[in-house]
Order: sequence, then structure tokens, then C-alpha cells
Amino acid sequence: MSTERAFVTAGAALLAAATSAAQEIPPLPPPGIDLPHVVLVSVGGEIATGCETPLERVGCTSGGETFAPETWTRDLPDLGLAARIRTEDLRAFSRADGGAAPEHWFGLANRLRQLAEESEVDGVVVTHGADGLADTAFFLNLVLPTRKPVVLVAAQRPWSAVSGDGPLNLYDAVRVAADPAAAGNGVVVVANQEVHAARDARRTSAYRMDGFGSVDLGLIGVADPDIVRFFTEPTRRHTHRSEFELAALPEALPAVEIVAAVPDAPGRLIDASVAAGAKGLVVDGAGGLSGGQLEAVRRAHDQGIVVVATSATRGGRVPETSALRESGIIPGDNLTPGKARTLLRLALTRTSDPTEIRRFFAEY
Repeated sequence: MSTERAFVTAGAALLAAATSAAQEIPPLPPPGIDLPHVVLVSVGGEIATGCETPLERVGCTSGGETFAPETWTRDLPDLGLAARIRTEDLRAFSRADGGAAPEHWFGLANRLRQLAEESEVDGVVVTHGADGLADTAFFLNLVLPTRKPVVLVAAQRPWSAVSGDGPLNLYDAVRVAADPAAAGNGVVVVANQEVHAARDARRTSAYRMDGFGSVDLGLIGVADPDIVRFFTEPTRRHTHRSEFELAALPEALPAVEIVAAVPDAPGRLIDASVAAGAKGLVVDGAGGLSGGQLEAVRRAHDQGIVVVATSATRGGRVPETSALRESGIIPGDNLTPGKARTLLRLALTRTSDPTEIRRFFAEY
């Protein structure tokens, strides 16, 4: 054997040995009829946006466009290793920024309910703009009557961006939706290899890759390279355990306004909200209400307006204090103002009794 050939043979052997040693992650099963069936639904967002240059990482400043969901299956054919994929384009339900518009939540929820009722469907993935994803996920978590996995996913960067997070987030979302362990956990949010319950998920950064988190309670699972693993499950009522039947909801939810507590603010915004027909108010940071705002809250309470308080700290629950009780304000637990507003709007479709409203905030 020549010296040159010996080097080539030895090099090949070393490469094979190194490759074998580095193969720590077991391969995914090949595509086949036994793979779970996942419907990939697009509501747009950065994850469905292509810019002209890969260095555009926060929106498309030089022009760009959202694309149909078939682009994902073309660009990322390895999705077929995790599940049998079917796509559906629901971008008509989105705002300009790619998030589901609240006035379209019912249309989106009804279509997702129909998909979940199909016997051959094992899970659904919904792509969404990052800004409103947490609020849409919570609404769906409260009204979708299904045990099947429903996964919302977004990206902090456009699909076309260098080092974009969209491809991995989407791949992981499909893996989670295809995993039987995801069933019964309600709607979940997948981002940055983490799985978060819809109730607790919130956006934590405007553009960094770790853009979503659950501030108080943490993630419920992970989408690691080798396996999807759940460590805990939501204890609050959701989806198949919810009292809010999608089919029984009115076409328009009761009006609820969010008011920020500001130490020197007058109460006229609260009075104006009530005069405009608000049936409920969410006070963001009730401990910081000014005297004028507190008087306006009391006037609203006397008129039968339900008032809920959230914490301005965005961490920790709102405790039941004597000051809140005296003002007739219901603690909003540890929900964000937007999620408290959504829950209050749904609660008001069933009752305006403060005792029952308190129960809703304790159980959901």
C-alpha cells in the first residue's frame, strides 16, 4: 500500500470514528404512514416573512412579503421526519404585523376546533406574530374544547434572516404537536426549544432569541435535540375542562378597558370608559392608583362595573388586601393586563356577580 493511500485510509477511519463518537443524538424515524398527522396553520408573522437581504433581522426595511405555508415545507423538508404535514393558510385572520386580530379570534378558534375534531388529525401548529401571540394563545386556551395538542409558535427574526430562529422554532413546534405527551396540556407556546403553558407565556424581549418565557412558573417542557420532554402540566382549567363553550359565546364579547394606575392621574379616563359602555375595567397596578382614579373606580363599581387588578411588576400574583376589598376590586392573580382583560370579557358573558368573577380568576 502506498504512503498516500495509507494516509487516505487512516484519515477515513479517523473521520468515521469521530463521526460515530459525535453521534450522540439518535436519528428521527423515517417518514412513513405511522407518523402523526399535524396541520400547520399560518396566521403570518415574522416566521412567515421573507426580506430581500439576510441581514434584515428586525422586520424588512428594504421590502419583503409574507409567504404561504407551503414555503415552510419546501424550505424545511425535514418537517416530514417528525410528522405528516398538511398546511392551511389563515393569514386572512391576521393584522398587518402578522398577529391574529382579536375581532378574528372567533374565526380562528372555530377553524382550529374543526381541525381538532378531524379523527385523522393528531395535533395543530399555528404560526403567529410574536407581539400578540401570548394573548391569542390564552384566548384559544380558554375556548377550544379539545385534548389534542395545539401549539402556537413565532419567530423573533424573519424566515430569511441570517441565524433566524424561525426554522428551528417551527420544527420544534411540529415535534411537540406530534408528541402524545402534549395532549391534555391545553394550548402551549413553543420558542427557543422551550414549551410554555398558554396561560403563563409572555413575550420577554422585543428581538432577542429568548423572546418568550413564563415569569412566575417557568416552562412546562423542552424540545431538546433528542427528545420532547414534559416536566409538569398546567393545573388551571383550560380547553376541554373550560366552561367557556365556543359555540355558546356571543358574536361580540363585552367591552373591557385597561387603565394604567398613575399616582397623579385624574379619573376622567375611567369615567370616560364607563360612559362609553365598558362593562369591566382592568387596572394595571391597582396599588398605584391616584386619589382621582380611586374615586372613579368606586363610581364605576357603584354602577355595577366589574374591576380587576393586575400587578404592574409583571411578576407575582395580586394579593387580596383590605384596600382592594373596600374598593370592590377583584385580584387578577398573576395574569398580565391583556390576559386579565380576555378572561374578564369571557367571564362577563356568563355573569356579573363579583363572587363568580373571583372564582373564574381563581380557577383559570
